[in-house]
Amino acid sequence: MPGNQVKELIKQGRMTLQFTDFGIDEPSDQQLKLPQPPLVKEKMTFQQIDLPYNFGDLKMETDILKIINNRVSHRVYTEEDMSLLELSYLLWSTQGIKSIRGKNYATLRTVPSGGARHEFETYFIVKKVAQLREGTYHYLPLTHQIEFLREISDLDEKIGRALSGQRWAEAANVIFFWSVVPYRSEWRYSCFAHRIILVDIGHVCQNMYIACEAIGLGTCAIGAFDRHTCDSLFTLDGEDEFTILAAPVGTISAQDKDKEQEFYAFLKTEE
Repeated sequence: MPGNQVKELIKQGRMTLQFTDFGIDEPSDQQLKLPQPPLVKEKMTFQQIDLPYNFGDLKMETDILKIINNRVSHRVYTEEDMSLLELSYLLWSTQGIKSIRGKNYATLRTVPSGGARHEFETYFIVKKVAQLREGTYHYLPLTHQIEFLREISDLDEKIGRALSGQRWAEAANVIFFWSVVPYRSEWRYSCFAHRIILVDIGHVCQNMYIACEAIGLGTCAIGAFDRHTCDSLFTLDGEDEFTILAAPVGTISAQDKDKEQEFYAFLKTEE
């Protein structure tokens, strides 16, 4: 891509972040009283699985200062099994629904969202979770269930391709992929929605880090992914819904600290 085109894309990106009004005074679809988009995506299959709620049974750190101080990104995993209860806790912590406001006007969740629009869907690939088979899944937050989508042949190869060659992620127990359904926010905020969406996905991912640290798991958010490959894994149309962020999660060991440092070996050559 020519340099002038890159600069123009950078400029457009900055304009999104600046929240510039562009002199636009057109009403949003909400103000026009157009129908509100659904709060969540409909079930995609007939294979739903109930998730446990007994989070009190988890061995969990509750000192928030300690959790924040100890939080780091993890790219080395032991490949021991993760429990279904641990997976349930991560899903609840990042997109769980606590209540519904009004007559299905908004969901109040475990993470904040501009206008309580909650623009995201949670998909994931399971590799090593007790009681679950390998394959792709979708989270159903209204009922706190998951649904099995399909098995994947050559799973490691497809994970590597989806995550732009970051092969360390293949050792994760679960690889989370969050998609965005832009119109959920656009309905309320029109062309100003996209800055809010970027802020909101940060809330989701930070909760993932905090939840992982609390129960002794490791994660590392990934922004460098092949969106088309990720979308195809979960049959997303790429326009009204598409992948916005990924995060492998795995079991970890303190003995792997030296291996973690190998990812930062390049820093030793920096002045």
